[in-house]
Amino acid sequence: MTTAAKAKGRKNVNWAPYILILPSFIYLILFFGWPMIQGLILAVREERALLTLRTDAERNSTVSGQLPRGSQVDILGQQGNQIPQGEAGQGDLLTEVWFQIRAEGSDGEPVEGWTPERRIRVRESDANGVPVAGTVRSILSSSADPLTSVYAEADEGSDVVGQLEARAPVEILGQATLEVWFQIRGENGSQTVEGWVPSRYLNALGDGTRGRIEEGDTSQFTTRYIQSMVNDRFFWPALRTTLLLIVLIIPAQFVLAIIMALVIQADLKGSGLFLYVFSIALGVSDLAVGILWYSIFTQSGYLNSILQGLGLIDSPIIYLSADSRYWILIAIWLAEMWRATAIVMVIVVAGMQAISREVLEAAEVFGATLWQRVRYVILPLLRPSLQVALILRTILAFQVFAVVIVMSGGDIITVLANETYRQYYELRNFNVAAAYASFILLLSMITAFFYVRAVRTQEEVAE
Repeated sequence: MTTAAKAKGRKNVNWAPYILILPSFIYLILFFGWPMIQGLILAVREERALLTLRTDAERNSTVSGQLPRGSQVDILGQQGNQIPQGEAGQGDLLTEVWFQIRAEGSDGEPVEGWTPERRIRVRESDANGVPVAGTVRSILSSSADPLTSVYAEADEGSDVVGQLEARAPVEILGQATLEVWFQIRGENGSQTVEGWVPSRYLNALGDGTRGRIEEGDTSQFTTRYIQSMVNDRFFWPALRTTLLLIVLIIPAQFVLAIIMALVIQADLKGSGLFLYVFSIALGVSDLAVGILWYSIFTQSGYLNSILQGLGLIDSPIIYLSADSRYWILIAIWLAEMWRATAIVMVIVVAGMQAISREVLEAAEVFGATLWQRVRYVILPLLRPSLQVALILRTILAFQVFAVVIVMSGGDIITVLANETYRQYYELRNFNVAAAYASFILLLSMITAFFYVRAVRTQEEVAE
């Protein structure tokens, strides 16, 4: 085979589409994919839920087990350990100071080593406040050893190099600040776990023989936040209201949007003006729409003023109260209809632009009525546009928030998005808020998949 034939046989790859889509792909990863993954993780992962116990009072020693946060434990002992560089300033560390000293031992021989600060009374300090001399404190207990031990290292587990009598003078050569490690024992289910942990994770109680694990150092998978969401007293009312609004809003919006699109496509005089009028709501924010419709339904609002002006009512009607929840739902429904129908209308109009006029004229020539043309010609050809509009509008319906807040304050009538906000901002429970947000995402994905499967073109069905 010649070189030309080989070159012809190789398929040329057009990299241009991949290069053009690369910025969009990077954008989706950074600003959608990564935050979404972090939110999902936040909903199912409990930070610092387990505390790791070590066989020795060292970070790199063997793991002896784990205990959950909040466990009650027995404190079996304690010792000091070097504080890692950069952690000395943490306020939750329980520390102890050791002095490096030189003195005459109880046997008359010189002794040099380490002893805890609590055993030395500082008598002299230099100009910088650093201790340089002191005396050994007396031990008052009759049952305790009256001599103070001196250790080879700043650790009561190290070798004893000598002992000092009470009130013996000592020269202070240096000092070291150590973090206290506790030897603890606790129950993890049916298993008893024993080991060493840093003091920063433990709260010693009473006389120091009991304690409670305040936080752990390891995360774990959990369904606790999802259970908290489901057991929240606002969850089921919020879910029911959200689904009810979707059922009430979306069908009515699509009927109105198709009617509006047909009016614009009818080439009536001034049909271009209709497009601008119908699209006004697109430029108004959710909060502004809520305030606008609140001003209509409030006790001294436009609706009561008009009805009183026409003599239909004698006194203002209270629409937005706990005793008239159905009026709040009606107000939210009307506000959402006015606000978001234009979004569907624009998509439908764009889809109608792609329908050939010859097809519609042919249907009219063969005697098809308007309803027949809409049902058998326009709607089948609009399926791709309707699919996009349904997915977009349903996702936005799951996120309805500002209008509900304005109309009901978020208490009388609540929705899933409002509960997400409540958990995050008012209760500062970020994990449960992430569970709510993940639940909204799940519902949105399920409905989007349903629309993709249910609203398909004939070509897609054939495939």
